[in-house]
Amino acid sequence: MIENVSKDSTPTPIEQQQQVPWKERFSYSLSDFACNLSFQMVGTYLMIFYTDTFGISAAAVGTLFFVARFFDAVDGPFWGIMIDHTHTKFGKSRPYWLWFSIPFAVFCVLVFTAPSLSLTGKLIWAYITYIGVDVLYSAVNIPITSILPSLTSNPQERVTLSAIRQFMGTVGAAIITGITLTMVAKFGGGSTTSKRGWFIWAVIVAIIVVILFAIVFKNTHERVQTKSSRQSIPIKESLKALKRNWPWAIIIFINFIYWLGMQTRSQVTVYFFKYNMHDATLSSFILSLQFVSLLAVVLTPWTSRKIGKRNTMLGGMILACVGQLLLSWGASSLNVPIIVVATIVGYMGTGYVSGLIAVMLADAVDYGEWKNGVRAEGIVTSFSSFSAKLGMGFGGVITGWILTGTGYVANHAQTGAALHGIELNYIWVPLLGFALSGISLLFYHADGIEKKMQSDLVAKHAKENAEG
Repeated sequence: MIENVSKDSTPTPIEQQQQVPWKERFSYSLSDFACNLSFQMVGTYLMIFYTDTFGISAAAVGTLFFVARFFDAVDGPFWGIMIDHTHTKFGKSRPYWLWFSIPFAVFCVLVFTAPSLSLTGKLIWAYITYIGVDVLYSAVNIPITSILPSLTSNPQERVTLSAIRQFMGTVGAAIITGITLTMVAKFGGGSTTSKRGWFIWAVIVAIIVVILFAIVFKNTHERVQTKSSRQSIPIKESLKALKRNWPWAIIIFINFIYWLGMQTRSQVTVYFFKYNMHDATLSSFILSLQFVSLLAVVLTPWTSRKIGKRNTMLGGMILACVGQLLLSWGASSLNVPIIVVATIVGYMGTGYVSGLIAVMLADAVDYGEWKNGVRAEGIVTSFSSFSAKLGMGFGGVITGWILTGTGYVANHAQTGAALHGIELNYIWVPLLGFALSGISLLFYHADGIEKKMQSDLVAKHAKENAEG
């Protein structure tokens, strides 16, 4: 049952504080634009690059994605702990964009580089470059979420910042997924499987990413300073922020299962249109429809103010499920207009979801301090990257194993079983992920205590600062 969260439209004293200038809002949003330009390219196209260009089997790719998740079990919390121990003149989270944007961009190129190697050599190359880009992605992505509680203590301003960030992130995702095959073909002599085309396009994207992160670093500021945020927090102490932190646990689970569904759908989109619909060019159009989710992103601050963040996200999950059910109808009848409508409905739903995950994790940072007396932005938010990549990894291995188990053969006409396997990945696995996420939200009740929590924390921080 959806709670009716009624909110007074009159700004509270907390809401009147910590407004972030528009220049900084936009600069912050470029962080997600940059991440989505690079990692959406990896998430959407790397599997088909490996199978149809580099010559690795779908099962081997799925296993690679699965093995990489073991590194995520370490690298996410590692970067979170590092952030909690970082104290520079630039802040705690901000310096990571300066230090790691170039290494991340380099590996974004290497992962789409296809040297002439034996099958064993190809697998070694794929493991090194994919795990490298995965680990370095955490180094630049975790600070995007960990810095949010430090940008402002205003709950509604956090929603606004996250909505603008998600808006630009969606723009980046729509652009990169919509034009990548066209650009690969342009630089690859007309072929979407050209090694040269993939390499040149990856280099161009990497350069843009470095420039964008430089802008983000220059124009953002960590203005919320508490006694604990100015100190290095021992690991044992920082973990106390997670004790009985149920809002955090629920959002982390949702982040895992939601991205599992999103990944299975996005990485088989090209397969679905290439083999099931017999028109690979349609995949670029369908992926570019992510632009429609911008409407939901723009409406998110308003809807979250009116009905609460939990209910807004729950409504998005319901829309995403409806979109998948419509998609099954369109796929069974091979009806492109129905597929387009289904995709639009689904993207509207996910537009409400993605931007709120970061906001609700920022709230979990506050909840951890309010409940346990420990403010640990790094460790609390680092599990966002860990759980998302874990979900994406399991999505990758599920996709690879289903494709192999149903008899997928690259660049050949597929059997009925293989076509069914592609459809299973494209429709039913994502539907299960969205449905489980929606059910989990029924147990999230942090919205109801938000005002008291913020009021208590403002008083606590004022007392700490007065004591020096």
